Amino acid sequence: MRFLANEWILIPLIAVCAFIIVYNVADRALDFLRDKSLGTRSEVIRHMRLMSVPVDEKRLTLLMLFLSFGLGSLFFILFWPKVLVGLLFGVTVTIVGWSLPLIFIRIIYERRCTRFTDQMVDGLTIMANGVKSGSNAPQAMLRVVEIMGNPISQEFKIVLNQTQFGQSFEEALNDLGERIPRPDVQMFVTSVNILKETGGNLAETFQTIVMVIRERQKVEKKIQAMTAQGIMQGLVVTMIPFVLAGVFFLIDPNFIRPMFSTTLGLFLCFAILTLQIIGGIMIKKIVTIKV
Repeated sequence: MRFLANEWILIPLIAVCAFIIVYNVADRALDFLRDKSLGTRSEVIRHMRLMSVPVDEKRLTLLMLFLSFGLGSLFFILFWPKVLVGLLFGVTVTIVGWSLPLIFIRIIYERRCTRFTDQMVDGLTIMANGVKSGSNAPQAMLRVVEIMGNPISQEFKIVLNQTQFGQSFEEALNDLGERIPRPDVQMFVTSVNILKETGGNLAETFQTIVMVIRERQKVEKKIQAMTAQGIMQGLVVTMIPFVLAGVFFLIDPNFIRPMFSTTLGLFLCFAILTLQIIGGIMIKKIVTIKV
């Protein structure tokens, strides 16, 4: 192994090893970076279009750049001249800031889908009564648009507009299922499409779907009641370190000040925040039960 002490042999050997490693992982690394950068932006645009929200792609890109690189640079400057700490917090804020719009949009999108599913009980009841009185499915859907509010009114109106522009009712319903990917919506879309092909009692089918949705909602409420204690415990455990830090600061500021004025203390703060976030995510996954 003495030849490793010779820098003329060691440097080319390291260069060759580095080249082999980079050559093997470059494609995967580039795909990962592309997915986490352009992919995140594309997902934000896709979710906004699924909600029928107008998207200015240029403004969205500028907003995401500000939330990521803008805030990351600001944190780096705030920690100057502690370069390592500033770089650590700056890079972290940049990554989180770039992902923040997607997280925010997904929360809004999921709430909208949940709201649509909740409205389906009343909406399908109105459609069932309309079919019983002699209306067809589009006419009964128009009645829902006139009576109920968003998002079901907006989504059903999109379906009717698509049929007016020449698209078949079945295709318009399939598009609805893609915009609201929930089991209850898929069941509604599939049932209507099958019955329009084979014939059958639409009113009875709508009433059956309403009954299934109501039973599912009862189960979900029971699960929410059972997991409420776990959610509260998770919130308490997550907030305890911050509450204790505030108490120590009020009692003896000099005791807690090194955590924010020294390099080691700032690294510990970063580690605490990271572990708290990981713990909060794990607790949320444990107490979240999907029906």
